[in-house]
Amino acid sequence: MNKPARRDGTPDRKKRQPAAKSTKNTARQGAPSKQLNKRGKPKSAKPQRAQTQAHTPKISNAKPAKHQYSEVDRDLAPMKGDGVRLQKVLAQAGVASRRAAEELIDQGRVEVDGRIVLEQGLRVDPENAVVRVDGIRVVVKKDLVHIALNKPRGWQSTMSDDLGRPCIGDIVSERVSAGQRLFHVGRLDADTEGLILLTNDGDLAHRLMHPSYEVPKTYLATVNGVVDRSLGKTLKAGVELEDGPAKVDAFQLLDINGGKSLVKIVLHEGRKHIVRRLLDAVGHPVVRLVRTDIGAVALGDGRPGTLRVLGRGEVGSLYGAVGL
Repeated sequence: MNKPARRDGTPDRKKRQPAAKSTKNTARQGAPSKQLNKRGKPKSAKPQRAQTQAHTPKISNAKPAKHQYSEVDRDLAPMKGDGVRLQKVLAQAGVASRRAAEELIDQGRVEVDGRIVLEQGLRVDPENAVVRVDGIRVVVKKDLVHIALNKPRGWQSTMSDDLGRPCIGDIVSERVSAGQRLFHVGRLDADTEGLILLTNDGDLAHRLMHPSYEVPKTYLATVNGVVDRSLGKTLKAGVELEDGPAKVDAFQLLDINGGKSLVKIVLHEGRKHIVRRLLDAVGHPVVRLVRTDIGAVALGDGRPGTLRVLGRGEVGSLYGAVGL
């Protein structure tokens, strides 16, 4: 039996009406009836934030990474089958480990045949591909040899000598016997000592010797007499010789002692006895002549008659100097 809400039998308005309760329950079940607020009035609709389409792309103002939008030739897409993976080729060439080589590729620092590689898995032909890292040529052919020889004074710049005189071929005879075919890059006369390059890359040897590529060569010359510092201007301007004018690219007076002078000369000409003839023409005959540099390759501190294999950077600089 229900008790009346009041003594006079009228309902109590402060108590929640059953209809409101049923409305709330219906709203929870997803019915279309409106929800009521605390005062029993319909709730006003809240403003809704405009929702974007799911497929709308997000725009980023971040600066793109280097080479991010570089065009990649489809011929350089990763291949299956023939060839060797680029990261393995770089590792075998001594550039870096395979893992580090992959990072170099990701950073856009590796080129194959003049095009930047941005994808992993590219296979290349080590016999024909031209690979560069940071613009420096990397020699990937296993059979290529690049050697710096400190030629002793009195030795001939030939691989063999019919008169039985000592020659540079005697120094590398074991390599030749093992099947390596080596070319000497240019010549030094018998009385001149110092750096001479040996390689089995005929194209490189030819270009290094060709005057049109103007690869600089550095000499230290001990000459008779006290050299005046103004001699450099004379040699840079050019001196007339019997086979035409000749000049040096750079000149430096290093020392004067006991009536002799030590000078440093840089030039790119390769005519026979060019340094000796130049200095003799200006009144300072050569007593001793040593070639110390060819391009970026230096003689080093090895004893006369010793060999050393060129480093990757040195080899790359030689190829770069002649456009290979």
